[in-house]
Amino acid sequence: MDVVRESAWSSLSVKLHQNILQTLEEIKFTDMTPVQSACIPLFMSNKDVAAEAVTGSGKTLAFVIPVIELLLKREEKLKKMQVGALVITPTRELALQISEVMDMFLQKFPQFTQILLIGGSNPAEDVEKFKDQGANIVIATPGRLEDMFRRKSEGLDLASAVRSLDVLVLDEADRLLDMGFEASLNTILSHLPKQRRTGLFSATQTQELEKLVRAGLRNPVRITVKERGVASAVAAVQKTPSRLSNYYTMCRAEEKFNILVAFLRQHKHEKLLVFFSTCACVEFYGRALEVLVKKVTVHCIHGKMKNRRNSIFAEFRALKSGILVCTDVMARGIDIPDVNWVLQYDPPSSASAFVHRCGRTARIGNYGDALVFLLPMEESYVNFLSINQKCPLQKMALIKDVVDVLPKVKALALADRAMFDRGMRAFVSYVQAYAKHECSLIFRVKDLDYASLARGFALLRLPKMPELRGKTFAEFTETTLDTDTIRYKDKHREKQRQKMLAELRERDPTPRRRFVKNKAWSKQKTRKDRRKKAAAKRKHNEGSDVDDEDMKELLNDTRLLKKLKKGHITEEDFEQQITSKPKTNPLKTEMNSDI
Repeated sequence: MDVVRESAWSSLSVKLHQNILQTLEEIKFTDMTPVQSACIPLFMSNKDVAAEAVTGSGKTLAFVIPVIELLLKREEKLKKMQVGALVITPTRELALQISEVMDMFLQKFPQFTQILLIGGSNPAEDVEKFKDQGANIVIATPGRLEDMFRRKSEGLDLASAVRSLDVLVLDEADRLLDMGFEASLNTILSHLPKQRRTGLFSATQTQELEKLVRAGLRNPVRITVKERGVASAVAAVQKTPSRLSNYYTMCRAEEKFNILVAFLRQHKHEKLLVFFSTCACVEFYGRALEVLVKKVTVHCIHGKMKNRRNSIFAEFRALKSGILVCTDVMARGIDIPDVNWVLQYDPPSSASAFVHRCGRTARIGNYGDALVFLLPMEESYVNFLSINQKCPLQKMALIKDVVDVLPKVKALALADRAMFDRGMRAFVSYVQAYAKHECSLIFRVKDLDYASLARGFALLRLPKMPELRGKTFAEFTETTLDTDTIRYKDKHREKQRQKMLAELRERDPTPRRRFVKNKAWSKQKTRKDRRKKAAAKRKHNEGSDVDDEDMKELLNDTRLLKKLKKGHITEEDFEQQITSKPKTNPLKTEMNSDI
C-alpha cells in the first residue's frame, strides 16, 4: 500500500486539475510548502484569505493555482474581453515574475489569456494589446492599472471588463500601502464587483493592512505560517527563513567600501545582492564596483530607472554568478534563483524592510547567508532587530585581505566628471536618507562623522548642503585641484558644459536682490520684474514692441527652455542661468532615496 506524503499535492483536501499537477511535476515542485497547503483549499472553497508567511515560503503558487482553478469552475466561460482574475503587486519586477509563473501553467490552458500592465512600457501599446488580444487574467502594478481605467476615450472600457471578476489578489499587500498606493487601490477597488474572492498575501502584518483586510474582505480566513524551530522560543517565531544565516560586521565609514570590495573579491563565483539606501548611491558605488571587482558581471537597478529595469532584472536572474547593486525596489517578493549572499551596505529605513531584504536568499528550503554593515554608533540595531523583528544576528569574523581602494575611486572621479557628480549626489542622498530613518534613536544624523563619511565616499571636496553649513572638518582634506576643471569623458556632454560656461562668462552678472526691511518678501520686486513692467509701459505708451535688450533676453530664455526640454541642461542649470544668481547647491532637488 502506497503512503501519501503529507506535503504531496495529492494530499490536498481539494482535487487539482490534472494539467496543473502535470505542470507542477514538470517544474519539479513535487512538495507543497505550508502556506500553499493552507491557502489553496480555502481559496478554492470560495473563502477570502489573508495570509502572512515568511518571505520565500512559496506564496506565489498559493494564489496562482487557485486563480486558475476558480476560473475553470465558472459556469459561464469567460469571453475575450472579460477579466476573471486580477493580481496587483507593488513593483514591476514582482509583476513580471508572477506573470512568468502564471504563463507556465496557462500553456496547458489556452482558453485563458493574460496581460501584464506595468510601468516602463508604453501605455498606448498596452491599450492596443488589450483591445486586440483581450485578457482573462490581469497582472499589474497599481499606477499603470489605475491609468488604464482612465483610457475609456481610447476605446478601452476596463471598468466594464472587470465586472465579471471572480478573484482579486493583492501580493505584498503591506508594501502596496507602504509605497503610497492607497489612493490608487481605493480607485481600483471602486470599479470591482463586491461579490468576488479576495486574497491578501504578505510577509508582515501592519495596522494599515488590517484596515484593508476589514474594508476589502468578507469574513476572511487568517493564515499565519511561522518557521518551525526547536532550539529556542525565538527560533519558533522568527520572521526570516530557518536556513538563513544572518551576520553583521562593525566598521568605520571610511573602511566600509574597502571591506565590501574585499568581500566581493573573495566571493567572485557566487551570486550576490548588495543593497544601498538611495538610487544615487547605487549609481555611484555600482560604477566603482564595475571597475574594482574584475571578471565579475555587475548590474545596477533602482527605482529611477525606466525602460532598462526589466531587461537588467531578466539578465541577472539568468546568471550563474554575479553582483546586483540595488535599492529596496528589489527587496520584496522577488525570486532570483540561487542567491548566495545578501549584503546590506546601508541598513534599510525600516526594520521590516531588513527582513524582506534578507529573504532574497534561503528561499523555498534552500540555504543562504546575509550580512549587514553597521557603523560603531549603530551597534544597538542588532538587539533591536532581535527583539522587534525576531531576527537574531551573529557577528562575522574579520574579513581578510582588505586593501584601500578609495584612491582608485578618487582617480575615477578625476578622470570623469560624471563620476565626480555621482559621488557628490550619493553623499547628499545618503545623509538625507539617514535623517529619515525610522529608527531615529539609533540612526541619529547628528552623530554622523561627516569627515569619515566623506572619505568613505572618496570625495574630492565636500558638497554645499544645509547639514554642513558653518562647519569645518580638519580630518577631511579637500583636493587642491579646481574641480571645475574636471572634464566629462562623454565629449558631447563636455562640449555642452563648456558652451554653457562660456555663455555664463559672457553675461553681465545680475546684482543681488535688495530686500526692503519690514516689507513682505512676495511684494518685493526683482530687477527682472521692474524691467518687464517698464517694457509693458513703453509698449502701451508708444505702441511699439519691447526694445532690443528685452527681445534678446526673451530669445535667450526661450533657447534655454528648449535645451531643458531636450535634456541638454538640468533644471538647476536652467534656473541658474535664468536668474544669474551665484551657484547654490546643485544636488538638492536631484535627491530621492527611492526604493
